[in-house]
Amino acid sequence: MKKLFAAILALGLIVAVSGTASAVDVKFGGSYYVVGVYDDNPSLADSDASYSRAYMFQRIRLQPVFKIAEGLTFTARMDAMEGNWNVDRSKFKSGGGNTGFDWERGYVTFNSGIGKFDVGYQAAGAWGIDWADSGTTRPRVKLTTKVGPMILVAIYEKHVENNALALVDADMDAYYLAAIYPFKGGSAGLLYGYIDKADNRPTPAAFRTTKQILYPYMKATFGSVFVEAELNYIFGKKAEFDSGAADIDYEGWGAFLRATTKAGPAEVGVQLGWSKGDDAGTNDKDETGPGKGADWNPALILMNDDLATWSGGDVNTAGNANISTGLQIINVFANYKVTPKFSAGAALTYAKADKVAANWDKDYGLEFDVTAAYKLYDNLTYMVGAGYLWTGDYYKKGVAAAKVDDDYILMNKLTLSF
Repeated sequence: MKKLFAAILALGLIVAVSGTASAVDVKFGGSYYVVGVYDDNPSLADSDASYSRAYMFQRIRLQPVFKIAEGLTFTARMDAMEGNWNVDRSKFKSGGGNTGFDWERGYVTFNSGIGKFDVGYQAAGAWGIDWADSGTTRPRVKLTTKVGPMILVAIYEKHVENNALALVDADMDAYYLAAIYPFKGGSAGLLYGYIDKADNRPTPAAFRTTKQILYPYMKATFGSVFVEAELNYIFGKKAEFDSGAADIDYEGWGAFLRATTKAGPAEVGVQLGWSKGDDAGTNDKDETGPGKGADWNPALILMNDDLATWSGGDVNTAGNANISTGLQIINVFANYKVTPKFSAGAALTYAKADKVAANWDKDYGLEFDVTAAYKLYDNLTYMVGAGYLWTGDYYKKGVAAAKVDDDYILMNKLTLSF
């Protein structure tokens, strides 16, 4: 808590001094949420090992933007008291107890003759649509410019720096080039990435990874239907061994499609996701797709990253979408705006693995969710939800005699934005 108070005091002094010295304009944005969860059978076991779990978690986020001059700003972001209520947050997420303070972002934005630069710790890990995205913060240099209607982006990103170990060429860096073409009713884009990972070279089995990605996406309106789609292709070298051993290649695929349509206050839609699993018979090639990512959470139990983060892991109902088994998923949903302040929704989700070992079932399960949200104020929303998972035999883990049982979840969430 002392760190939090010190950081807030320092920020206040910065605002006060800059306001008198150079008339800096400061805009504060942020959010706060608190979530309560009851999970009936997170073990998914039909045995004495089954148990229930009830817990709450929260996060405070502050994001000030300092306008220094026309075309020149500095943006910061701080997260505080993020974690479960009254437990040691280190059990669930690195960084200490839930009174911790994380000054996560700080970067300068300025316009130049060749485009806009963002330099510093800033948003990373997201592209196109939310499928396969895991939004995070990384140090990077980003240039955004326009050529006619086309938006062009170039990024250098630092993942690991091993200078402290006096190692030569044992870092991890990423380079991205992207083009986005906006048009009436949508946009289309293509991302190319080159990730050079050599930070494991101090180990005896030293090798280098040079991973490349091509991610095209499209968003477009066709009559009353809005469609979003993304294709993921991963290639390159998973391992080039310094010892001269045979290389291991990358060749992973993924794809996503979302279609929605509205009729008055009602909205219906469908989401289809596929991330290829690794073929165990090809030892010279890793065919694992990108996974569904942490940002796309179609259901309250299946593939919900919040459960994996704040409950300590829910028998891989989130994490299984990111390992070598891969994922095939369909989600059908409907939302209805009852009044300007009150809305309700329902969703049906079915998921299975793309590749599994012999005698291992692919079925993750079928889940039905209902949610309702009410705007207490324009910036304050209260949501309640309930989900029921008919557990699939994937969770028998290849043991035919094993027994699994269904799970249900009850949750409520209060969200403030400002």
